[in-house]
Amino acid sequence: MNRQRRKTETQKKAADRGQWASKTEYILVVAGNVVGLGNLWRFPYLCYKNGGGAFLVPYGLLAVVVGIPLFLLETSVGQYTQEGFITCWAKLCPLARGIGYGHFIMTLYGFSYIIVQVWALLYLVFSFRSQLPWASCENTWNTANCTSLQILDSPSTNWTNQTRLTNTTSAATEFWERRVLAMSGGIEELGSVRWDLALCLLVCWVFCYFSIWKGVRSSGKVAYFTATFPYVMLVILLIRGLTLPGAWEGIHFYLYPDLNRLANLEVWIDAGSQICFSFNVSLGILKVLGSYNDYKNNCYKDCFLLCLLNSGTSFVAGFVVFSVLGFMAQKQGVTVDAVAESGPGLAFITYPQATAMMPFPQFWTVCFFLMLFFLTVDTHFVDIECFITSVCDVFPKVFHKPGRHEIFALIICLIFFLLHLMLVTEGGIYIFQLIDNYGSTRACHYFIALSECLALAWSFGADRVIDIIEDMTGQRPSVFFKLCWKYIIPLLSLISFILYMVDYKHLRINDSYTYPDWAYALGWTMTLSIILVVPLWAAGQMCLTPGTFRERLSVLCRPAENPAWQRRKNEEEGTTVELTASAVTT
Repeated sequence: MNRQRRKTETQKKAADRGQWASKTEYILVVAGNVVGLGNLWRFPYLCYKNGGGAFLVPYGLLAVVVGIPLFLLETSVGQYTQEGFITCWAKLCPLARGIGYGHFIMTLYGFSYIIVQVWALLYLVFSFRSQLPWASCENTWNTANCTSLQILDSPSTNWTNQTRLTNTTSAATEFWERRVLAMSGGIEELGSVRWDLALCLLVCWVFCYFSIWKGVRSSGKVAYFTATFPYVMLVILLIRGLTLPGAWEGIHFYLYPDLNRLANLEVWIDAGSQICFSFNVSLGILKVLGSYNDYKNNCYKDCFLLCLLNSGTSFVAGFVVFSVLGFMAQKQGVTVDAVAESGPGLAFITYPQATAMMPFPQFWTVCFFLMLFFLTVDTHFVDIECFITSVCDVFPKVFHKPGRHEIFALIICLIFFLLHLMLVTEGGIYIFQLIDNYGSTRACHYFIALSECLALAWSFGADRVIDIIEDMTGQRPSVFFKLCWKYIIPLLSLISFILYMVDYKHLRINDSYTYPDWAYALGWTMTLSIILVVPLWAAGQMCLTPGTFRERLSVLCRPAENPAWQRRKNEEEGTTVELTASAVTT
């Protein structure tokens, strides 16, 4: 009777929260979430900047000892608890529930990345014009310093061309800064809302809502297109890039190994930060996505597949980017390092400028911005869905009812659409850079990763985690994972966190503008709101829980057993008793 009741309760909970309709949906949604902007505009530049092919050594090593173990830890925890990133800690280590609230705050700040999706959509609209607006200086927003694309018939005039371009601004840069952003003088001058960006923002939030309004039942279906379409565009752009003149010169810059760079600590720090951002670990998202799996899903095998897909996409994206940069450098008569950039500069200035030099530029520009748009779509709507799921799990009696999810999702999308109107003002880029630098800083990732490993590998128990994974998947992870969770990841996270705090530098967009003191104070408030919530929650629970210090620790660190896990233990114990009784009778 008890077993039947537990089975009914589990089925009811799955019906209330929802589950993936198939294993394919889970793989596509997770792949769409982890493969994003970091793969396209961050990894290739870091690889080129930090020793080319030599950068693959620290990247690969840290992927093995940090990325994959953390990915497996977070996914398996979600699948085991069947809860969001806040309530899951009740079954693991109640004292560490502050980590869940840290995830909550980081996710809120991460919503601001929808602005990249907005920019990509606006560029996509402009890509259908007969004359690409970033290819010429014949527009109302251009200045006297604007210079159109300089294309050389022969590379023999390299240095002359570079000299002539000094103290000028490219048409692509002016389109980005003066037409799209209409940048004000600083964060103190927000200015007016850009109506075209506001309209694109509305479209993005509407698309997001209808991707998640039915929970995983809708987001899983949407991912069939949004997760696969960028790969189609990536393959098309890769083939085109490799056939361009000068492409292999760009690839040489991308991969030529400089082994001396491995002695530079900054190279290893960049590799570690790329692992955190690219694998989406320490954000809580993987816990929530894993919680929609069946308890017996083989998350152990999924982990290796998804991590390999993520790193492989980053590597291939480098060929897409640097083949085009090599072509651009040859056309302009400069070296590749003169055109190589990272971040928005690559996506919205350099790459569009390069595609404008190709035959049929509109087609290649449309391909690129379609890919960029759907890369950001996946990441964004999954983050929103995980945020909503985690809040709903905190208040299940309120939200786990028919129609409640749709209403709550609508309210969240509406509120953040209104809040994000600040990002589409003339000073919006300064707000976005502040959130990007402080709300999603490496220090937060390092601290959360350290806290997770201490809570799960030491308090909950690394052996227990391994037992749980074996029970769910039928495969027992190697002792290597236990060593990573208990020693390697905490040590590396602590060292990286300390180095970040010691080597901290003020955020600056350019040499001519410095943020006011109140902006830096606001930025550090965002960072500390994530970091301090973990120890403050633990201290608060220790104060509010009655009993001696040892009794409080026992209560707050003792995990509640998962029903499926307990059922398996009871069955095993029952089998053992029966076998023992049989042996005694014999």
